[in-house]
Amino acid sequence: MLDIKFIRDHEDDVRRALQARGATADLDAVIALDKERRAMVSQVEVLKNRRNVVSKEIGALKKAGKDAADMQKAMREVGEEIAATDQRIREVEEKLGGALLYFPNLPHASVPVGADASGNQVVRQHGEPRHFDFEAKAHWDIGVKLGILDFERAARMSGAGFFLMKGLGARLQRALIQFMLDLHVSEHGYKEISAPFVVNASSMRGTGQLPKFAEELYHVPSDDLYLIPTAEVPVTNIYRDEIIQDPLPIYLTAYTPCFRREAGAAGKMTRGMIRVHQFDKVEMVKFVEPENSYDELEKLVQNAEDVLQRLGLTYRVVLLCTGDMGFGAAKCYDIELWAPGQNAWLEVSSCSNFEDFQARRAQIRYRNKDGKVALVHTLNGSGVALPRLVVALLENYQQADGTVLIPEALQPYMGGMQRLE
Repeated sequence: MLDIKFIRDHEDDVRRALQARGATADLDAVIALDKERRAMVSQVEVLKNRRNVVSKEIGALKKAGKDAADMQKAMREVGEEIAATDQRIREVEEKLGGALLYFPNLPHASVPVGADASGNQVVRQHGEPRHFDFEAKAHWDIGVKLGILDFERAARMSGAGFFLMKGLGARLQRALIQFMLDLHVSEHGYKEISAPFVVNASSMRGTGQLPKFAEELYHVPSDDLYLIPTAEVPVTNIYRDEIIQDPLPIYLTAYTPCFRREAGAAGKMTRGMIRVHQFDKVEMVKFVEPENSYDELEKLVQNAEDVLQRLGLTYRVVLLCTGDMGFGAAKCYDIELWAPGQNAWLEVSSCSNFEDFQARRAQIRYRNKDGKVALVHTLNGSGVALPRLVVALLENYQQADGTVLIPEALQPYMGGMQRLE
């Protein structure tokens, strides 16, 4: 959430930033509500001051044995006016707060301006796309032939956009999760978290999923709970409405399944595991001091890259432009894997610095070097998402005989197995 004082003091800058993001948030309405609220607050303060002064005069009259009935009647009317204005202030503040929830974060100065993904910038690439001396297959053909993927049965039990992993496929999934968690904990300095897979509306609002993305979420109305779209939600909310007592930075990592309805994505559902409603992911979350948050973002990206480098995969890091960046991010890098069966780059991780955007919504604070309470900066990134990682592994490590080699770094997690066959 943006700071209303910042909006008030930097209206032109905010307007330009919102235009650069292609945001539809109503800035004029927010400014009008803020002016109305401040005018009423000033009015109430005048009335309360008058009431205090007259109350003392009434006391003095009564002490002198004089009649103060008219003044008391006038003050009752003033009290009623104060109460009515206070109620109106609460109503305007509620409208103002609700409107601000739809405002995206403002982009950092280093973010390129662009209307859509065509404005993104490739920062670096690791490795080169593999060339085959046989006809490369897509992961759905490879997985079905190996007996590790089943899309038909998944569709029968749950509908389109789900998949079933069997045998060595399920073991591969489990091995990847364990490999990533061990790497982040043992070498990257994160603490592992096992978090709930369902959360309340306040948690969703705190990280920016509600109210803007309500249609994308799986909601359980009977309990008013939401299936998490990412571990970012429960892990970030660990410190909601708290002043963090532990020293910063704090690095946390968690495995969770993730659930996304993909509402409004008609025509975007693709074959196989590219775009699905349920998937596993290992997430990295950071709570850091504001002055260090952009250095921490670069480290976060490197942590995600390390996963892919150890698996021997070709990837590229892309800096997202203003029009393609996530709602809450001030700056975001996507990491994309090369998938030869798709002849395409597939996003497997998004690493974002939210600055104090989430912290203001969730009231996550710390004590700075001066001992003052301030908003922390939050960051998160996929470390990494599983379905497209599995796609890249199957398609890049496929062999002419239909088997799939297992990367050396993953073999200890597969019981020493060197290939899927």
